[in-house]
Amino acid sequence: MTELKKPSWLKMKLPSGQKTADLRKSLREKSLFTVCEEARCPNLGECWNDGTATIMVMGDVCTRGCRFCAVKTGNPNGWLDHDEPEKVAASTDIEQLRYIVITSVDRDDLPDFGAGHYAKIIKAIKARRPDMLVEALTPDFQGDNDCIHTICDSGLDVFAHNIETVESLHRRVRDVRAKYDQTLHVLAEAKRYRPDLITKSSIMLGLGETDEEMRETLTDLRKVDVNILTLGQYLQPNKKLLDVVEYVHPDKFDEWGDIAVSEFGFDYCASGPMVRSSYKAAENYILAQKNRLEV
Repeated sequence: MTELKKPSWLKMKLPSGQKTADLRKSLREKSLFTVCEEARCPNLGECWNDGTATIMVMGDVCTRGCRFCAVKTGNPNGWLDHDEPEKVAASTDIEQLRYIVITSVDRDDLPDFGAGHYAKIIKAIKARRPDMLVEALTPDFQGDNDCIHTICDSGLDVFAHNIETVESLHRRVRDVRAKYDQTLHVLAEAKRYRPDLITKSSIMLGLGETDEEMRETLTDLRKVDVNILTLGQYLQPNKKLLDVVEYVHPDKFDEWGDIAVSEFGFDYCASGPMVRSSYKAAENYILAQKNRLEV
């Protein structure tokens, strides 16, 4: 496949600003290394200025092998850092930080797929910082309801699980164990178990999806009462992973963002070429809460 030329609107701006500098300094002092930095996220400056950061827990080796993701694949053989909950909680005790997204690799090697450890981290953060808003961007836990309930009972504020792409592309884009219907089940069960909980999902565009397929996916997400949606451009992390099929124009992202809210009824949708699932998560949460109260 001929490599597409990256358009001008995807040029990254270097993060700047005093709040960003102050938060980076505080994070270093606490030895907290964020996904924002390690993934070179283009939105780092915006999110950090907003007091939001994303960290990955349970190691850096994933038991899945999705074809859009550059995270290492392997078998951690049950390894966990049992001091991680307190370490993470202590490291997030930073005045400028008001919203933290906890994400993780898939841990199919663990009996509970890591749900118990994940919940301990959230509880430890909330014990130290009751005012901290916590979003859990979770793996699918193989669709296990008990694991989903464990996360829902941890004290989190937002339950996020990404559907990533439309149904027809799922087998090509994601690991064979990451099923489209299973993703919908995870989101549905979280909402059924905790109807008051804000749920969230994300879709990458530019993988070959059609407008009709996008509409079908938005319909499926709303059927399970997902509140917040983020839409962003898929960018190839390295040459071994999936090629970009299309660079979607910013105007099209704006259109999808409007459609998601006005036509499909999402409480909030962040949509743009550089948007990632944790983009301005604190703002998304506040606006979604506001829109829910106004209904």
